[in-house]
Amino acid sequence: MSDELVERTGPQLAPPQPIRNGAGATVLGPRNPPREAENPNLLVPPRTDHGSMPNLRWSFADSRMRLEEGGWARQTTVRELPIATEIAGVNMRLKKGAVRELHFHKEGEWAYMLKGRARISAVDRGRKTFLDDVSEGDLWFFPSGVPHSIQGLGPDGCEFLLVFDNGTFDENETFLLTDWLAHIPKDVLAKNFGVPESAFANIPAHELYIFLMQEPGPVGNLTLDQSGGEGPVSPWFSYRLHSQEPIRTKGGTVRIVDSSNFQASKSIAAALVEVEPGAMRELHWHANAAEWQYYISGQARMTVFASSSNAATFDYMAGDVGYVPRMMPHYVENTGKTTLRFLETFRSDHFEDLSLRRWLSLTPHDLVRGHLRIDESVLAGIPPQKSPIIPL
Repeated sequence: MSDELVERTGPQLAPPQPIRNGAGATVLGPRNPPREAENPNLLVPPRTDHGSMPNLRWSFADSRMRLEEGGWARQTTVRELPIATEIAGVNMRLKKGAVRELHFHKEGEWAYMLKGRARISAVDRGRKTFLDDVSEGDLWFFPSGVPHSIQGLGPDGCEFLLVFDNGTFDENETFLLTDWLAHIPKDVLAKNFGVPESAFANIPAHELYIFLMQEPGPVGNLTLDQSGGEGPVSPWFSYRLHSQEPIRTKGGTVRIVDSSNFQASKSIAAALVEVEPGAMRELHWHANAAEWQYYISGQARMTVFASSSNAATFDYMAGDVGYVPRMMPHYVENTGKTTLRFLETFRSDHFEDLSLRRWLSLTPHDLVRGHLRIDESVLAGIPPQKSPIIPL
């Protein structure tokens, strides 16, 4: 919440009222205190907020769950968060052995493993094959049209975040193997594969989507050469993000991943940001793409400036999605008592940002002083900043 104190009308545990320094009034009508508590800076916005801004927050907790025998899925797209036109996200859980069936998309698929372990497989356009086991903190990227699958491994399966390079993506419009073959006459299938029609007597009559199988054996027992393909894919479709040395400051860490170090990821760039209590992701903007955020742990607030005197502040917690349209300046502050961890993702082959600190420190100081009427000691005290995390 902002530094401007919220006036309370009852005991300590009473819900806050939309009153700030004498402005506003108590709520007399119906209220939803738990919902208000999730977004205190909407109930009592800072004085610096102004004008009309689109909603820049959505919680996966508000997304409809698709429940299957082997797990579940839920999505955040332009249908849930209309401003998020460049990127959509899917949160998915697979039980041990459960398979997200063989499928492909019109969009590129970037993924971050949240918990557990999974086996992923794919075949690229050049008949090259891919097979890997991934665990917490690992990434993968499957280009548009590349068929692939995901299977949960022991001991408890997995949960992951999928990011797609189109905000209009719909998880329910995926090209699924079983759905496709259920809509092809069996005599055509027989002719295609050169086998009797009876070979397809038991194929599913509808899509499987997520279904249970036996957990596969160790990946070391399998060889890609046995598939009859043209060898392993290159560049590789997975990446060990947590093996990457982060940029560190006293206020946190940043790991940046894009096509420069994860060559397969041609349409999604990202940063895994960790911010210690009291610290912040500095004031900055992105000129190359809009920013789609996913909050993994902790609490945060973000103010976004949209020009024309329009600005709004939003609060975020684990499981929330944030969105910042391209060019709009913003910051992300840790407002909790534990480390804030979140993903910044962009529909781009490279990561870039421009910071207020860098802009002002590299501009002639007399020009900056003429604008802001601040002392030279303030400008001279701005140190070179290697990390976008500003400590407390």
